[in-house]
Amino acid sequence: MTQVPRPSPVHRFGVFEFAPAAGELRKRGMRVKLQGQPVEILAMLLERPGQVVTREEIQKKLWAVDTNVEFEHSLNAAVKRLRDALDDSAESPRYIETLSRRGYRFIAPIEVPAKVDELVVPADRTSLTPVWPKFAVWVVVATVCVFAALLIYYRFRPLKEPSSVTVVPFTTYPGFELCPAFSPDGSRIAFAWNGDPASRTGFDLYVKVIGSESPLRLTHHPSDTVCPTWSPDGTQIAFLRFAGDVASVQVIPALGGPERELLSTHNAAQVSVPAVWSPDGKWIALAGAIDAPGGNHWIHYLSVETHEIKEIPHAQGCLGENWPAFSHSGKQWAYVCMLSPQLQHELGIYMAPSSGGLPSGPPLLVTRITTGFHERAGIAWTADDKRLIVSRSRFGTDYELDEVTLADGSLRKLPFGQDAEQFTLSPKGDKLAFVFHPFRHIEIWRRDLLHPEAAAVNLVPSTRSQDAPQYSPDGKHIAFMSSRGGPWEIWMSDSDGANLVKLSDGRTSDAAYPRWSPDSQKIAFYSRRAGHAEVYVVDIAERLPRKLVSNLPDMLVPSWSHDGRWVYFQSNDRVFRCPATGGDAVALSAKFGYFPWESYDGRTLYFADQPDRPSIRAASFQTPVAESVLRGMPAVSDAGLWTVVPHGIYFVPADAPKSVQYFDFATRQVRPAFEVSKFFDDTMSVSPDGRWILYTQVDEDKADIMLVENFR
Repeated sequence: MTQVPRPSPVHRFGVFEFAPAAGELRKRGMRVKLQGQPVEILAMLLERPGQVVTREEIQKKLWAVDTNVEFEHSLNAAVKRLRDALDDSAESPRYIETLSRRGYRFIAPIEVPAKVDELVVPADRTSLTPVWPKFAVWVVVATVCVFAALLIYYRFRPLKEPSSVTVVPFTTYPGFELCPAFSPDGSRIAFAWNGDPASRTGFDLYVKVIGSESPLRLTHHPSDTVCPTWSPDGTQIAFLRFAGDVASVQVIPALGGPERELLSTHNAAQVSVPAVWSPDGKWIALAGAIDAPGGNHWIHYLSVETHEIKEIPHAQGCLGENWPAFSHSGKQWAYVCMLSPQLQHELGIYMAPSSGGLPSGPPLLVTRITTGFHERAGIAWTADDKRLIVSRSRFGTDYELDEVTLADGSLRKLPFGQDAEQFTLSPKGDKLAFVFHPFRHIEIWRRDLLHPEAAAVNLVPSTRSQDAPQYSPDGKHIAFMSSRGGPWEIWMSDSDGANLVKLSDGRTSDAAYPRWSPDSQKIAFYSRRAGHAEVYVVDIAERLPRKLVSNLPDMLVPSWSHDGRWVYFQSNDRVFRCPATGGDAVALSAKFGYFPWESYDGRTLYFADQPDRPSIRAASFQTPVAESVLRGMPAVSDAGLWTVVPHGIYFVPADAPKSVQYFDFATRQVRPAFEVSKFFDDTMSVSPDGRWILYTQVDEDKADIMLVENFR
C-alpha cells in the first residue's frame, strides 16, 4: 500500500468556501479579493467554529509584542474588511458574531471534510481501474442535473427585492462632527470633531471604523476647522487645517504619528475645504487664492513630494472654482465653477480629462445649478463614473442631494440627504455619509448695559427661531425675523416684546435683516422668495411691502442713512447705496463689503471686509471710496456681530466669541461689556438711550454624521 498526501480541507459555509492552506476565499466559485490580516482572522475563527476567539489571541498571533501599532483600531478595521467580503453585518451577523470586549465567534454551519492527513491506496494502482469510469459517469450525470436545476431556478425564481436604503447615525457625539471622508476600502471614515472633553476649544482629526464606537484621535492641535482626504493606498491622510488667519495642508499616518506640512498660507479666509488626493497619489487638489491675498479663487494642484503648485486651465466665464473631485478611473475630474456671484448663486459643474493626476484637456460644462446664500456645493463620483452626486442649498441652509447624469446633464433629487451640508461616497459606491445639521433654535435676549451683571431676559420667547432684532430709533418698537409662522418673516413688537405683528407676506417670505428708517415709520428688509435677493420697504401702519427698484439684480442686508435719503445694501460682495425711493445704485466699497452702517453724524460709512473674522472698515463721504481699517478696533467674530452707537461700536471679538466689548471712537480704546455662556448667532442692537442691548444666542447647535447604507 502507498500513502498519498491528502489535499488540505476546504471549509464551506453558505455560498463561500475557504482554503486555509492557500489563504483563498471563494464565493460561488469566484475568488474574493481578500488578503493579509482578515484572511488570518477568518482561518482562526474557522478552526474553532462556535467558540469564542478572544481579541488577545488574535493580537498575539497577528501582531508581535513589540509592534508599535494602534491594535484596537487595526483589529476593528481588519474585521470590518472581513465582514465586507462576506457580505456580513455586525448588527445582524450571519457568520461572525461580536462579543463585546471579548472577541469574535463564527456562528454559521460549516461543512469540512474529515481530517485525514494521508489516504491509503493499494500498491497495485491497476486495482483502481474499474472504479474510475463509473465515477466519471456519475460526475457527468450529477453535473448535468445540477446545471438543469440551476437553470430552472434562475428562470422561475421570485425576483429579489433591491436592498432598501437605510440612514443611520455614524456619530452621535456632543458638539460638531464635520467633513467626513471614506477610506479607500470603505471601512473607515475620517472626520473633524470639536468634542474633546478636555478642551472643546476647536476641531481635531479622528478616524472611526464603521460598526465600532471608539474613534481614533489623530491630531492634538484644536483648530478652527480641519478637513481630511485619504491617500489612495489608505496609509496616510492629508487634511486642511485652519487656525486663525493661517491655512495649511498637513499629512499624517492613518494610524497616527507625526504631522508633515506641505503648504502654509496666511490667506486662510480665501481657502476652501475640502482638499482631495489624486488617484495616482502624486497631487492634492485644493481651491482658493493660494498665492496672493485677494486673488481669484482657483483650484490648484499641490505636489505631495516636491510641494510644487500648479494652477489648472480655467473655463471661460468662470469667476471662481471649488470642490474638485477625481473619477475612480483617474481619467476624468470634475469641479464647480461660480458663474454668477449674486445671492442666488449660479454654479456650473464642469468635467475635464485627467492624466498623471493633472488636467489634460479643456473643461466642458455638464450642467448649471443654483444655490442660496450658502454657495457651497459638494460633488462626488458614483462608482461607475457615469454620474455625480451634488449637495446644494436651494435658498439658505436647506440642503439637498441631487444626482447628475453626465451623459445629458439631467438632475434627479435623491429621496434622502435633506440638510446634507457635506457628504462623501465610499469607493465602491455602496455607502454615503453626510453631515446632518439639525435646525438651530435661536432666541432674542435683552441685557441691561448699566447693570451687565443682571440676568438677561428672553424677550420674545418662542418654540421657533428668531433673529436679527433691531430697536426703532424712537425706542418704542423692535423689528426682527422669525420662523414662528413657518417661513422666515419680518415681525414687529413693542420694545418689551408684547403686541406682535407680522409685516412681510407670502410674496416676501424668506425675509431677513430688518432695518428701521430714521423716522421709525418704515422698515427695509430683503427677501429671497423671487429666487434672488430683493429689498423691500414696508410702512408699519400700511403693512404692505413694496419692492425697492434699482439697477442691480441682487440686493441684501439693507440699512438707512440718518437723513432717510439713502438705502445702503450689499451686492456682489460689495457695498452700494441707492435713493430710498429707488434708482441706480453707486458702489461705496473698493472691494469686499458686508453689513453697512452709517455713523450717527452721517459722515462715515462702516462695514465688514469679509464674512468671517472681519476687520471693520470706514469710508468717508468727504472722499468717496477712500476707505481704511478702523484703527484700534480688533477683528470681529462675524460680519454681522457689531452695531454702531453715537460714540462707538459694540461688537463680539473674534478672539473672545462669548463676550461683548465696546470700542470708543474718541480714545480708540476697547473695554469689556459683558460675557455670555453660549455662542452668539447674528447681529445686535442698542436702544436709543444706550440702556439696553438686544442680541441672539443659539440655544442648541450640533452636527452629526449620518451613514447611508445600501446606497447602490
